Amino acid sequence: MSIQQIITDKLNQAFSPLHLEVINESNRHHVPPNSETHFKVVMVSELFSEQRLLARHRAVNQVLADELANGVHALSINAYSQPEWQALDDVPRTPNCKG
Repeated sequence: MSIQQIITDKLNQAFSPLHLEVINESNRHHVPPNSETHFKVVMVSELFSEQRLLARHRAVNQVLADELANGVHALSINAYSQPEWQALDDVPRTPNCKG
């Protein structure tokens, strides 16, 4: 099973998201082809309604602790409550790799 699928499965199980995108952005970095080292997560969950941004990030990092300790080099987290998601025009763009 791919790292991307593992991340997707874990986030679905932990947060029951209304919307979830797990995007492999490794190809935008200086890594070998077909790497799974850099990911962007866009997630909307009711669980985020009562949490501040830092708590949301900590919760995602905790769920993905094994992946972050074993090969996932970077994780961009865009975590929203449903009202925030509905008010959003667009998800922030990931900056280009500088390395």
